[in-house]
Order: sequence, then structure tokens, then C-alpha cells
Amino acid sequence: MAGGDGAMAVTPHVLIVAGSDSSGGAGITRDIETVSAFGLRSCLAVTAVTVQTHASVERIEQMPPELVAAQMRAAFAANPVAAVKIGMLGTAAAIEAVGSVLAAHRQVPVVLDPVLASTSGRVLLEDDAIDVLRRDLMPVCRLVTPNLLELAALTGSPPALDEGEASLQGEALSTMIGTAVLAKGGHAREGQPAVDLLVQPDCPVLRLEAPRLDGQERGTGCTLSSAISACLALNSPLEASVAAAKRHVFDILSMSAQSRRRSGPG
Repeated sequence: MAGGDGAMAVTPHVLIVAGSDSSGGAGITRDIETVSAFGLRSCLAVTAVTVQTHASVERIEQMPPELVAAQMRAAFAANPVAAVKIGMLGTAAAIEAVGSVLAAHRQVPVVLDPVLASTSGRVLLEDDAIDVLRRDLMPVCRLVTPNLLELAALTGSPPALDEGEASLQGEALSTMIGTAVLAKGGHAREGQPAVDLLVQPDCPVLRLEAPRLDGQERGTGCTLSSAISACLALNSPLEASVAAAKRHVFDILSMSAQSRRRSGPG
């Protein structure tokens, strides 16, 4: 047992700060399996417990903000946390609690997936919390990963209709918060390639393209941000981390599409 404990102690951990999903399609379940796929361990701070199917969010119970902060402090005390992934936060108070803990660990890279709503359209972040998220938490992150709908909400713009508009909105948000933004193109028009745009202050925009696959898969945002966090925990540069994470998500989607084709319409 002592040998196993010693091995656990030196393995980099990713601290996952996110909500649960009873369906297993998104949230902490996806985060843990993604971090594990990169050979790392996870530790947790649960922000909310949700009752979900793959079609809808039926109930949400927010954790008290101090409980979220206490979980984070315990995770940092117990493990060599090499990166933090943040997903669903829900309230302004939770955002402030998370920020208070991160302030003591500024050397650890943080990836924020700004979860504003579920795939089915259920609001997951209170309206009054968006300003707090943008003002207090995003500036301390290494990377923020909004999809096109989230990017529009965060910049007060209509959803981008093309790559040029997405790039401008990504640059606007990056300038606003002073950190890197990955504008995810998964919500772009059907038939177009899936293009993500990595926008960093004082750097050219990095364009990452992949073929668009048929069908929809829940939890891809969770998977992508967790994969980036895992790569950063392994000391990979940001650009390489994003590229590796995008390949990881594409491989998962490709395998899922192949499985659907084999199973057929029935």
C-alpha cells in the first residue's frame, strides 16, 4: 500500500471544478475519463448536482459556495495539482468562492469552460453571474473555451455567422479579459468544417480545423477543456495542448460515428 500511495503522490493531478450529470453524458464524468485517458489523476470540487437525461436537465441543486471552496482547498492540500479545469459554476457566489481559492495558487494553469446553458437549452449560469465570471474569474485563467453561443453572450453580440465574425468576437473577449480564448466552432453552420480559433493577446490567431462529423455528441466541451487541462498539467505549451485536445475529441467523435454506422438505423 505504501508504494501505491507514493506513486499516487507524484502523479500530476487535474482539479476538476464542475457539476455532476446523472446521465453520464457530460460534466464531471466526462472530465474524469478524459484526464485518465492522458494518464493523469483527478481530484474534485463538485459545484452542483444535476438530474439529467440525454434530452433534458430536470433538476439542479447548487452546492453552498463555501463547500465548493473547501473542496478545492482540500484537493490542493492532498494532491500535486498541476492544472485546474472549471466547468459549471451556476452562481456569482460560487464564482467568487472559486476565485478566492485560485488566488492562492496563481502558478497553476486554469482552463475555464464557461458553461452558460445545457445542450437542451436549460440555463446553467444565472444572468447576474455572467459579469462576475468575465470580470473576476476569466482574467486569472490561462484559457477560456466558449462555444459560439457563449462567445456571443460574453461579448454582447449576435452569434457569429462565419469564421471572420467568430475571430473578431474572440479577439474582443481576449482583449476584455486579458487572456487566451478558444472560440469553438462546433455550433457553426452544417456542412462547414469544424474550425476552432485560438486567440491570444499580442499573437496571431491560430486556426485549428477538423472535418465535421455527422451526429451530435454531448459533453464534447467538457472533454475538450479537460484534455487541454491534462496537457497543460504535463507541461505542454498552450498551442500544442489545444491541438492535442482537439485531436482527442475528433478521435472520440469519429469512433462514435463509426459505431452508429455499424449499428445501422435500427
